[in-house]
This record gives sequence, C-alpha cells and structure tokens, in this order.
Amino acid sequence: MSEYEEIVERLNLKKQELEERLNRVEDSLRKTHAKDWSEQAQERENDEVVEQLEESTRLELNQIYEALSRAEKNKYGICEVCDGPIRAGRLEALPYTNRCFNCASELE
Repeated sequence: MSEYEEIVERLNLKKQELEERLNRVEDSLRKTHAKDWSEQAQERENDEVVEQLEESTRLELNQIYEALSRAEKNKYGICEVCDGPIRAGRLEALPYTNRCFNCASELE
C-alpha cells in the first residue's frame, strides 16, 4: 500500500472537499423560494443546475468512498476484473478507478 500513499492521501483530501461542496449544495437547495412568480421561475431553473451538481458530486464521492475502501482492504491498485495491477499513471489520472486500462477499454 505504501506505493499508493500519496494517491490515497489525495483521495482523502478530495473526499473532504466534495463532502463540503455537497453540504453547500444541500444548503442551497433547502432555501425557500421567493414569493414573486418570475423570481420563483428563475430560482427553479437555478435549482435544476444545483441538483445536477449535487448528483455529479455524489457520484464522484461514492467512487472515492469505494476506492478508499479498497485501500483499507489492501486491494487498491488491483483491477477488479482481471486481478492484475493498475498502472500508477492510470491511478494518478483517475485515482478512484477500479479497472486496469485493458479491462476498462474492453467495457467501452
């Protein structure tokens, strides 16, 4: 696991950043709407954008949780399809990936 310590540390920092972002997004969605109809329409459009942001943040956060779970089980850096190693360069670029390049390419 020591060879991946830096990547796992970055995953932990990214997790913290995303959790904070998610809290801000959820706070934004809980705000009450204006009484004016035109303002409400604009706020609802804004809410749709914020909801998409929430969804993408949750997706990335779940991927990070899974990667950190693999790290705790000493399975980080091992492809879940072929059990082969995931190259360090791939993990640098996509630290929460669970597939080596070859297995990921086959799924596309």
